[in-house]
Amino acid sequence: QVQLVESGGGLVQPGGSLRLSCVASGRLFSNACVGWFRQAPGKGREFVATIDWDGSRTDYADSVKGRFTISRDNAKNTVYLQMTSLEPEDTAVYSCTAGRSFTTRAIFYNYWGQGTQVTVSS
Repeated sequence: QVQLVESGGGLVQPGGSLRLSCVASGRLFSNACVGWFRQAPGKGREFVATIDWDGSRTDYADSVKGRFTISRDNAKNTVYLQMTSLEPEDTAVYSCTAGRSFTTRAIFYNYWGQGTQVTVSS
């Protein structure tokens, strides 16, 4: 069993930066792939980024490539999402998720956090 808690969201101006954290409990986390997804009001869930269990592979949605960076510290049971050059279109609830597969598809992840709100507005 893995429990996930996100933090770091907030209100930021366009062009600004935020770093989201996803802290996990449970001994399975260090062997799990972790993804970030987001959901904007009135829209479906969208893949953002994923990282495999040891950080050797990462993948990003085209819309965030070059602006967002996913990383992890297994000693701290934490995955980070560094977001830079934020745009109003990045406004959404961001959720982290864990599972066994390195994938962009939400259906293959088993555990989900509650999410943290990111609002990009002037």
